[in-house]
Amino acid sequence: MSLKAAKILVIYGGRCAEREVSLQSGGLVLAALQESGYQATGLDLYGQDLSLNPVEQLQSADFDLAFIALHGGEGEDGRIQALLELMGKPYTGSSPLACGFAMDKVLSKKYWQGIGVPTPTYLAFRAPDASDIDAIEDELAYPVIVKPSREGSTIGINKANDRTQLESALAKAREYDSDVLVEQFIAGPEFTVTIIDDVAYPVIGLKASDEHELYDYDAKYIANDTQYLLPSGLLEDDELYVQKIALDAYQSLGCSGWGRVDVMQDQAGVFWVLEVNTSPGMTSHSLVPMSAAYVDISYSALVEKIAQAAWAQSLQDEKR
Repeated sequence: MSLKAAKILVIYGGRCAEREVSLQSGGLVLAALQESGYQATGLDLYGQDLSLNPVEQLQSADFDLAFIALHGGEGEDGRIQALLELMGKPYTGSSPLACGFAMDKVLSKKYWQGIGVPTPTYLAFRAPDASDIDAIEDELAYPVIVKPSREGSTIGINKANDRTQLESALAKAREYDSDVLVEQFIAGPEFTVTIIDDVAYPVIGLKASDEHELYDYDAKYIANDTQYLLPSGLLEDDELYVQKIALDAYQSLGCSGWGRVDVMQDQAGVFWVLEVNTSPGMTSHSLVPMSAAYVDISYSALVEKIAQAAWAQSLQDEKR
């Protein structure tokens, strides 16, 4: 059966901190599929009042392929992907194991350090409190970045320039996850690399306005003054190197289908991998559509490309 004859279910919403972004992504993906002639319907996971049972929702839906437009939390940690596998339904993006691996920043960084993928120095804590601050100050120099280990879109992330700010940042990170990452701050430009079908797309340079010290949630999805640099402004050799380490980081976690890798460059010119996103945003502010457009792939063509790749993989799996 061709994908045009199949039924596609776009899954969006969820109950994590990125619900509103996911609703935007899902709506645009659904519209693009329908405009391209696909039999596509949408599913708001948990429903508007977050009272619905997601297992029952998926079991009652009639579909042949799931396009996952969930972000963060339950959308990217492998749970939904595992449920779909148990149901025997193919889906876009990475496997449950790869999603969980990529979502856990501590596990990702520990693994990357072992295989030589450059990533900033860090400390990890389970439910950190004031007693851990001395250990942090002994190992890392201010400023530092404090992150929940398993969240996306810079949710719960804060920069700390001193002990007081560190205490506050730890408390805020704990609101989203008991596991917290404290990372050495990299002062320099930020870049991101889209990966589709194991191909690294042109690097995008990111420059938040002076009002946003970090490329945070507001800078990503709300503000209209964030600058996106395409071409990135990097020298050709540096561009190729950033694409290489991004692809290495992505593939090392077992990711497949599509994703996005975030990288920073320090004042000495060294590049550092921050994280891998296995279900990136697909909104009007999102970086994957922007990167695709730069190489003349329209939004609709991008959505179709992602869906077709997942469908082709499912057909190959059936033959094994």
